[in-house]
Amino acid sequence: MHLKMNWLLIVGCFAGSLIFNSFACSQSPSELLSDVAETKLQTLSGESIPLTPKQGFLVVSFLGIECPLAKLYAPRINQLATEFKSQGFEFVAVNSNRQDSTQEWRQFAKTTNLVLPIVKDHGNQIADKLNVVRNPDVVVIDSDGKIRYRGRIDDQYSPGIARSMVNREDLRIALTELSAGEAVSVPATEPEGCLIGRVKQPAKEATVTYAQHIAPILQTNCVGCHRQGEIGPFAMKDYDEVVGWADMIVETIDNGRMPPWHADPSVGKFANSRGLSDTEKQLIRTWVDEGAQLGDAAKLPEPIEYTSGWRLPREPDLVLPMRNKAFEIPADGSVEYQYFVVDPGFEEDKWVSAAEIVPGNRAVVHHSIVFIRPPDGQRGNGLNWLEAYVPGQIPVKHVSTRARKIPAGSKLVFQQHYTPNGQRQSDLTKIGMLFVDEELVEEELVTLAALNQEFEIQPHEANLTVNAETPWIPKNGKLLSISPHMHYRGKSFVAMADDVESSRPILNVPNYDFNWQHIYEFENPLPLKELKKLHVEIAFDNSKMNPFNPDPEQFVVWGDQTWEEMAIGFFNVAVPRKPEKQIQKAKVQPVEVAESTTATPEYSSSTLRRAKQHVADLFDNNDDNGDKRLVEKEMPLLCRHFFDLYDTNQDGYATVEEVEFQSRIAFHHLEQLNK
Repeated sequence: MHLKMNWLLIVGCFAGSLIFNSFACSQSPSELLSDVAETKLQTLSGESIPLTPKQGFLVVSFLGIECPLAKLYAPRINQLATEFKSQGFEFVAVNSNRQDSTQEWRQFAKTTNLVLPIVKDHGNQIADKLNVVRNPDVVVIDSDGKIRYRGRIDDQYSPGIARSMVNREDLRIALTELSAGEAVSVPATEPEGCLIGRVKQPAKEATVTYAQHIAPILQTNCVGCHRQGEIGPFAMKDYDEVVGWADMIVETIDNGRMPPWHADPSVGKFANSRGLSDTEKQLIRTWVDEGAQLGDAAKLPEPIEYTSGWRLPREPDLVLPMRNKAFEIPADGSVEYQYFVVDPGFEEDKWVSAAEIVPGNRAVVHHSIVFIRPPDGQRGNGLNWLEAYVPGQIPVKHVSTRARKIPAGSKLVFQQHYTPNGQRQSDLTKIGMLFVDEELVEEELVTLAALNQEFEIQPHEANLTVNAETPWIPKNGKLLSISPHMHYRGKSFVAMADDVESSRPILNVPNYDFNWQHIYEFENPLPLKELKKLHVEIAFDNSKMNPFNPDPEQFVVWGDQTWEEMAIGFFNVAVPRKPEKQIQKAKVQPVEVAESTTATPEYSSSTLRRAKQHVADLFDNNDDNGDKRLVEKEMPLLCRHFFDLYDTNQDGYATVEEVEFQSRIAFHHLEQLNK
């Protein structure tokens, strides 16, 4: 499956709204203030560069060292500077953030290999003079002191969005037109990114201060992600850092991006819900309005001591890396899902009470999932899911008497999704596990999925609804949590619980945000005893009104990548281990394929019918060459993890007979579990 959360999620933390600030638009792109001609930029190397060039054009690029979009666009500015140097364009990079020190700015330039002169804009004087409000933003000035272009570099990246390709290279087009002596066809575009951290004028008497009022709010709600080594683009443990992001914090609170939480509060109660009270929000606004003052440092709260490394209740009993060497990720483009199979060498069943996946490089690991691949002939409950990593996801509550079973002889499959961030990177992800003795396990943890792969979204379709239900539910179990999953065209998600007489919503996500893959953990688990089924209603928006839409002109079907779509609801269930008949597992020894063509009396007509339909659907949708056999890459994503089970004779192909044989086994045991 595809769970997206990379630097884009980080951008979503404090990247702001998409509405162009009126302050930046208040000035025509053909005019400058009268005193700009006398202004000079002092570079850190001691060079003095006139803001109005004597000839040609000056391209002023504003960059913030912790703004994810600035990091992505710095290499492109480099490329343009090299390409247009001979055509009369001089480039300079300016940092106007109060929170970015000169030393940090030098290090950013070194890390991103900037080839242009760098300027530290103390007191944001240059940003004020040019009416620039965001990083990254570009202003092109001619020798008459006129602004000929201002705005973004191109349209590929914006808050929470990474399009597969650039549709319009705004800056390149503007420079090309200017070099040809033409007027710029689009002289102003909307910059996207982080608000510049400006110096503030403090009020004479502050009623709200950082030390007494704001630090406790941030510590409770924000520092968990915004600290060293976590996903927040900057730390929020220090006043000098936070004050530079003050305006950005207000903007993201006001537009609902922070704290991230998307469940309808009128449907269900969740133990891990995030949110600020109206009082807390107003305190933050007042603090910023009064100049974001520190106040009495003696009133700062005691800092929370966070666990470094593992977030498990204790050190893991076993740590397994995904492979013996790091995987290399290119600087750009898209990377197909990577699968790494690890043999832990378990000679006896293992019960895992808690597990955690730790990426080796959070900057490029969009998600990581570890599946259990049981030995041939064995079936586990649900998806054989072990653990997942998605940036920003809150760990679920640990209960020592609940555990997932890894059968003896199983292998673990790491599914890695990488998102290039503009620089070559490497990653070596690992998983840590806590084991518990089997006799102490009272409930088995199982992950079920309601998914629908048979949909097509038409171009410009604004509201396509897709339905799916879990293939079974353990009647004696209880539902612990739900996690929705779609991609950029995902619009809304509703999970429903159906009993004999009615259907009721148990989770409503009216405005789905792909950047936040929440696990919605129920405050009180939902008993499944009286339920007939669990199902989901998922809506997609492929119109131009969806700001995250990669391309409304496209037909969209199921696929791994973000410009494709998925429709999944994951349900985490706890199943009591007694009575034994209600938790029986499929333990079938491999048999010759020839036996699979004959139905045995133990299979019900329902099992046989469902197995045949599954085989027909699988081959109709995936057997492109019609040879009645599938290789692993032809299988649907969720089936690839268990290809070895389908490929009974291990010849590299799953035939109709082999798939039908295993399907009968699977549906038979699902039927038994559901009784």
